[in-house]
Amino acid sequence: MRKSHPVRRAVLAGAATVSGIVLLLSLKPASDPGAASAAGGAPPVAAQSPQGGRGAGSGTVTGDVARTEYGPVQVRLTVAGGRITGAEAVQAPKGGRSDQVTADAVPQLNRAAVAAGNADIDAVSGATYTSAGYKQSLQSALDKAAAGSSAGQGSGGQASDGQDSDGAAQGTLTLTGSVAQTQYGPVQVRVTVSGGRITGAEALQAPEGGRSDQVTADAVPQLNRAAVAAGNADIDAVSGATYTSAGYKQSLQSALDRAGG
Repeated sequence: MRKSHPVRRAVLAGAATVSGIVLLLSLKPASDPGAASAAGGAPPVAAQSPQGGRGAGSGTVTGDVARTEYGPVQVRLTVAGGRITGAEAVQAPKGGRSDQVTADAVPQLNRAAVAAGNADIDAVSGATYTSAGYKQSLQSALDKAAAGSSAGQGSGGQASDGQDSDGAAQGTLTLTGSVAQTQYGPVQVRVTVSGGRITGAEALQAPEGGRSDQVTADAVPQLNRAAVAAGNADIDAVSGATYTSAGYKQSLQSALDRAGG
């Protein structure tokens, strides 16, 4: 029988020890985040600031006019922190029994819009058409608010309040003036402001009925163009529409006042 040489045994034992150490080191888990990531593990999650699903802007937004069997309905919302804090009907059916229906239904619809925070509100009993028009205009206002919120997001993902460091408005604003009561009926103007300038104007309300229909049809387009051209409420009255022109200028000025002039 061959005898093992002592030196040979020592070499083999040393080799076995080294192999064992190498094996243990290869099985040791990575203890730093960078190693874990490189090995395909999940990297540590950094703290992130919460981002809400809605913009954090505040202001007013007016929905489109909804035509109903008993008259137009238009809703204006007040939004603060991305939530509806107020709702009102800028236009609603009027005349005859509609006056009472509107007086009863609109306050209920306003409260429902604020409570729900969306257009999924119940119709008021006895005011089916007004309720349907209200919801339609309310939804369009919400759509405009959502579009404005998305446009106000900066490239870094932070919500913009729509103002630069000097407080001047950026982007596009829609501003609705107060209702001006005239001898022939109410007049209310809405203006669109972009880059600090009036880019559009329209009459949400104007005298109607009888000869007023023709006067309004002739005068309002001229007044709209004049408001855009002048950029302020210092516009000439339209011949034959003195009262409508005066009401238009009054409501236009109030809209501009809300925009800070």
